[in-house]
Amino acid sequence: MAGAIIRISNVRYRWRPQDPLVLDIPSFEVKAGERLFLKGPSGSGKTTLLNLLGGVAVPEAGTVSIMNTDISALGGARRDSFRADHIGFIFQMFNLLPYLSLIDNVILPCQFSSSRLQRALARAKTVEEEAERMLAYMELDLDALASRPVSRLSMGQQQRVAAARSLIGAPELVIADEPTSSLDADVRKSFLDLLFHEVDKAGSTLLFVSHDASLEGAFDRAVPLPEINRVRVNG
Repeated sequence: MAGAIIRISNVRYRWRPQDPLVLDIPSFEVKAGERLFLKGPSGSGKTTLLNLLGGVAVPEAGTVSIMNTDISALGGARRDSFRADHIGFIFQMFNLLPYLSLIDNVILPCQFSSSRLQRALARAKTVEEEAERMLAYMELDLDALASRPVSRLSMGQQQRVAAARSLIGAPELVIADEPTSSLDADVRKSFLDLLFHEVDKAGSTLLFVSHDASLEGAFDRAVPLPEINRVRVNG
């Protein structure tokens, strides 16, 4: 059985010292290679948990271990470096950079991580070629879209660019934060199929966070956040 790529132990988090707890998680694990669906209503702490897993925030107590590294014990610069090397994010609002081209948006993680750059170059002669392969697999017409500002792409197109960016260089962990919330059912299914294919090909672990319980059947396991978080919505 695969070991845990994510291991949380006795984690507590609040935004400010005088604020109530947002998260109080005794334990939580995700196994390497797993496709896990984390569900919960708005305001239940899903995005806060992702910030802890990505090292964007640190808990007031407990440990957040990714790939056997307690990232909560690292300094800010080392957390940034660890995240760049090992974690790909798909954000709810995609966070594409409007002043970069479609291709440059995709290869951006490789500018910050030599590890991901080398893994991308193991698959293609250039990192741009690997970006083009991924975008083509995501069913984007590069001839028609390559010169178009990313801000003028449809929501579905932006979503696929964001997914390619998160997956380039085969990060060990891919975290998706409500990436399908603005898409209709047909586009959601197509996107999940493409995402699963690329994650499986890279051997990555996928943590997919959503309030849409209709998606959970496509995943290896579903975990309701209220089952692991002792803090309840609305107190």
